[in-house]
Amino acid sequence: MNDIKPVPGAAEFSTESAAEFAAAEIVAEVITESASEDTAEDTAEGAAAVFGRCLEEVRESQPLVQVITNFVTVNDCANILLAAGASPTMARDIREAAEIAEGCQALVLNMGAVENTEAMLLAGRRAGELKRPVILDPVAAGASSLRRQISRQLLSGLDLTVIRGNISEIRALALGASSAKGVDAAAGDLVTEESLPRTVDMAKAFAKKAKTVVAISGKIDIVTDGKQVWLIRNGCPTMARITGSGCMLTALIGAFCGANPRRPFEATAAAVAAMGLAGQLAENRRQKNGTGTATFRNDLIDAVSNMTAEELTGGALIERY
Repeated sequence: MNDIKPVPGAAEFSTESAAEFAAAEIVAEVITESASEDTAEDTAEGAAAVFGRCLEEVRESQPLVQVITNFVTVNDCANILLAAGASPTMARDIREAAEIAEGCQALVLNMGAVENTEAMLLAGRRAGELKRPVILDPVAAGASSLRRQISRQLLSGLDLTVIRGNISEIRALALGASSAKGVDAAAGDLVTEESLPRTVDMAKAFAKKAKTVVAISGKIDIVTDGKQVWLIRNGCPTMARITGSGCMLTALIGAFCGANPRRPFEATAAAVAAMGLAGQLAENRRQKNGTGTATFRNDLIDAVSNMTAEELTGGALIERY
């Protein structure tokens, strides 16, 4: 892990006139406040507090999030948004996709809906023109030539704010190759403590090249904007045993980014932590009651619905890399 370096203090200003000096003092004050905030967020405790505030923003602003996703998970994505305090619209028709995007605070594009590529491009371009967050879930990006072609279209044609996928999907986008055969990460790609350094390097390089936030979900979640890297260690194995947990996470990122458009890196990490913590809470309840995966899905949504900012702040397992 890298040592956390203190943020340099505000620069000193030297002016001749009283008016200029007063203005310089104001600027210095703003810089000092910004530096203090950045320093606080560099610690796990500071980041967790930011996560809690991001959740509060979702609840207060109730962002409208347009989600173009696959028919398997559309209901789950809508419900996770409602649970978080956001409002979903699942409009995907090419005749209205761009118009609907105009009234939304965020747009989520899920490549499970490959048949809706044109609607994704139309909505994504309009959202980009309006400087609204656009989040891409590259479902099974390397599984077929069609998906590889569509992923290239979306990457080159849209101004993406966040790309969230499993390790195989991100590798397919970043390196042009993947060993995944379906929507799940390939066993050989899975992030371990041993493979973590090279995976982080790959994610950072891809985030810089794509000029976006990259979130890799798995046993160890990785979130980077090409400079900063946060590891999040929440979650449980049962999340991988239900359909749509990744799609729900991407929708949740849409809600957090829509409510916190000026800080997409922090908002993305907050959503990842919230989803992982909800999984842990649902798993605790599943084990206590002896229930199965169907009940787990409902408990997962309930956990998001009932989560407080204080609970997220206290339960987020964050590590700055």
